[in-house]
Amino acid sequence: MDHAPRHAYITGMNIGTRISTWLHGRVVGRDAIGNVYYEDKHDHGGRRRRWVAYAGEPEASKVPPEWHAWLHYTTDAPLPAQGRRPWQKPHLANATGTPAGYRPPGHDYSGGKRAAATGDYEAWTPGT
Repeated sequence: MDHAPRHAYITGMNIGTRISTWLHGRVVGRDAIGNVYYEDKHDHGGRRRRWVAYAGEPEASKVPPEWHAWLHYTTDAPLPAQGRRPWQKPHLANATGTPAGYRPPGHDYSGGKRAAATGDYEAWTPGT
């Protein structure tokens, strides 16, 4: 359980969400990149509402799997991040569309030069 003051972690929220969080939220925990996870203090028909305050830019792919399962009521408690297998890589947010996104060899932003085709490929030429 995280006992740090709530106001220190919700500066990126809009004013309505911030007020609602102060009035109704209870900190459940924080992940490795600084996202803070909240649960409603009151039960609403069998479930408590759950939400996340993102560290930095709000981006859903920043939520690691152990917290994603909790946010979507798949688990009652967040899964322990320490329980990861040695072959599992650390969680990374989706970088598609950003400068950090994957660009294959020959992409225009990577110089636009591709390796020459091998002998098993014959290019089509119009009119031949």
